Amino acid sequence: MKRIFLLFAFFCFVLSAKAQFGASGGGSGITGRISGTVIDSVTKKPLDYATVSIFRSGGKAPLNGVLTDDKGNFKLNNIAPGNYKITVSFIGYPTKTIDPVTTTPGKPDKNMGDVIVAPSSRALKEVVVAGQTPVIENKIDKIVFNAEKDITSTGGNATDILRKVPLVSVDMDGNVSLRGDQNVRVLINGKPSGALSTSLADVLRTIPADQIKNIEVITSPSAKYDAEGSGGIINIVTKSRNVSGLNGSVSGGVGTRQNNGNVNLNYKQNRFSLSGNLGTNFAWPQNSLVDFYSERGTNITTQHSESKTKRFGTIGSVTGGYDFNEYNSITSTIRINGGGMRNNGNTASTNNLFTNSPNYNSNNYSKASFSGFDWNADYTHKFKKKDEELTVAGQWSHSKVNTDYSTLYSNVTTDYLRYVPNQMGSNDGKNDEYTAQADYTLPINKNIKLEAGGKSIFRRLNSNSDVYRQNLNQGPFLLNDTSSYKYDYNQDVYAGYTVLSFSLPKNYSLQVGGRVENTQIKGDPNNATQPSLKPFSNSYTTFVPSFILSKTLKNNNTLKLTYNKRIQRPSLNYLNPFINKANADNQTQGTPTLSPEITQTIELGYTAFIKSSVINVSAYYKHTSDLIEGIAISTYDADLDRTVTRTNYLNIGKNNSVGASFFGSVNPIKILTIRASANVYTYDPNAIYAEALSSSTSTYVQYNIFSSASLTLKKGLSVEGFGVFNSARRTIQGKNPAFNIYGFGLKKEVVAKKLTLGLNALSPFQKYLHLNTNIANANLKQIQTISYPIRSFGVSLTYNFGKISYGQQTKKKGVNNDDLMQGGDQNGGGMQGGGSGTPQR
Repeated sequence: MKRIFLLFAFFCFVLSAKAQFGASGGGSGITGRISGTVIDSVTKKPLDYATVSIFRSGGKAPLNGVLTDDKGNFKLNNIAPGNYKITVSFIGYPTKTIDPVTTTPGKPDKNMGDVIVAPSSRALKEVVVAGQTPVIENKIDKIVFNAEKDITSTGGNATDILRKVPLVSVDMDGNVSLRGDQNVRVLINGKPSGALSTSLADVLRTIPADQIKNIEVITSPSAKYDAEGSGGIINIVTKSRNVSGLNGSVSGGVGTRQNNGNVNLNYKQNRFSLSGNLGTNFAWPQNSLVDFYSERGTNITTQHSESKTKRFGTIGSVTGGYDFNEYNSITSTIRINGGGMRNNGNTASTNNLFTNSPNYNSNNYSKASFSGFDWNADYTHKFKKKDEELTVAGQWSHSKVNTDYSTLYSNVTTDYLRYVPNQMGSNDGKNDEYTAQADYTLPINKNIKLEAGGKSIFRRLNSNSDVYRQNLNQGPFLLNDTSSYKYDYNQDVYAGYTVLSFSLPKNYSLQVGGRVENTQIKGDPNNATQPSLKPFSNSYTTFVPSFILSKTLKNNNTLKLTYNKRIQRPSLNYLNPFINKANADNQTQGTPTLSPEITQTIELGYTAFIKSSVINVSAYYKHTSDLIEGIAISTYDADLDRTVTRTNYLNIGKNNSVGASFFGSVNPIKILTIRASANVYTYDPNAIYAEALSSSTSTYVQYNIFSSASLTLKKGLSVEGFGVFNSARRTIQGKNPAFNIYGFGLKKEVVAKKLTLGLNALSPFQKYLHLNTNIANANLKQIQTISYPIRSFGVSLTYNFGKISYGQQTKKKGVNNDDLMQGGDQNGGGMQGGGSGTPQR
């Protein structure tokens, strides 16, 4: 509670910061207004409906225009500081010209008072803003996928879009990888979300595609970014319009697989802006099939499962901002989210251990829900020197994940009931994260820029798991002390960084940086039957350098060499020492003493622009020490009195990876655009654990490929097709599934720029996607095939409304936590139950 009051006090400081920082500097991006009253020189009465136009001083093309009201008043909003020419025209009056009319950064508002006019007229012509953004852009520090230009994503969700982003792959469980590395930090509008760090896959499915403007991919973050995330950073930017006035859009999609709806509203007047959006996504019940085979020594188990899954989710946000003047501005956002899933299934099992009843059945049910909010605020002060600025920001993220599950067995004889007891459970997890940071930018001269800052993150996670079992499948369910627990986990991170950027002769540029992060961890496991589990603590300091050297060649082609070092802290699920027995046959257990992964990457890239085409190729080498993976072993469970599979998360050793990536966009003819991206890399582990050493440790080549083609036809009609191809992803003990999907889309503007109709199809000739996983070592062999329903068809509708006029907008900074390992099994404050009966890694 103390930290909440401190954070609230910090936000109050932010809101009052204008009084502390005077308007003492310069910059660009502030807007103001020019106002006045038009008066008849003879009658001294105001002129209503006179036309007031604004030009650049000495210019001939009007920038904007308004009509006076019934009292002769006018206001020209969203005006950047500068010198302007104002003209007033009215039927029967000559045009009145005032030049210059000056506004300054310190005084962005200008009241002209009474403007006296006495006959002729001139009408203001319409100003047309035009431009076409490509689907893929390659910028100096990132790749940008403009999702709003991709018509096959209409009616889908964030997961569907991510599968098309260059260098990104998403498996069918929703786990995100960047160039084959799942240790990726995902942000929303440059800021972390507590929900994304606790249930990434589920939250991504709740974000409608129609809410996403673009997705940014940063493979080599500089030292100014958090050191967390060995794979890199993915930033999801939601839609908002840099316009004045009230406007918005309504969109929705209905399909055979999923449905969604989305509303966006934006209001901007002078220096005040307010925007909000609300999106929802829910899937029709989906039937999946799972076939499982396991050998644990002489014990052989086979299972066939059928399950029905329902998913739903909602996400929304409100953002408000105010520019006091050119130099001081504040902004604040609150984002809420919620959702969940339900799974109901049946499993038919055969186990040669049960000689009298080898064939038995189970009914499996699980219900999970998640909810939370992110509240952030930041204050930006710009100084007199151009581009010099200070940003102070804070954020509070809160999230909860609750899971209830049950597994009930039948057709089991009395002799074997102790091996497969009926079980019910609940897991409640809570995560609170408090962040404060400050960032400072100083252009030392035209060739040197300094960036520096500091940051603190305080995480407080709590998990409460209760497991109930039925004695010999009869009577009441009783609390099982050996499997139930309470667990509190604290993590504090303190960081500081400095980055220097140099513009060098002969079109060279250099950026060098260093970051220091100190991590302090405390864990408190609580279980009366396991006194050996004591509170633990850990502390480590990491230095993180970064280096970028680039050269601009002929035709703006670019050659770039980068080096960076990243760390990957294990999250709570990897550290929790309690054994998760929600699935009795396939258990998991964390290791409190895990060290963070350390990854160093060197990359050489080349970007070429050939007329309207862009091509990028790069080669890289990545070395990871203290690699964290799950090691599955066959072990005896005294509580169940039988052998089970248990996965422990361990620092298994190191990995060396060599890779090459490519993406490009070409226009062979004016109406056709072809895009493609590919990433090929190696997995070459060097293990230190016996269970891992007994596995295959060869060098494996893996890949993920995306390609698409789009046609822009007449009368607002567009057609597109795409394909995604992913190889199996290797682990130290086996491999996770390979999969390929493809789709088609059509978009038609029914009313230009207002109403758009879309049709889409995903894998129309393939009912199920078959996903194969296998694990093997000296005492364990495990094979699993999931048949996931993939074929779907959908229709979508988008309507834009509101009268808008374009102006300038200052880019906000704020909190940016690129943090925490986000594995596919990270679920809230603790290990999530899920008694589906389906064996999982």
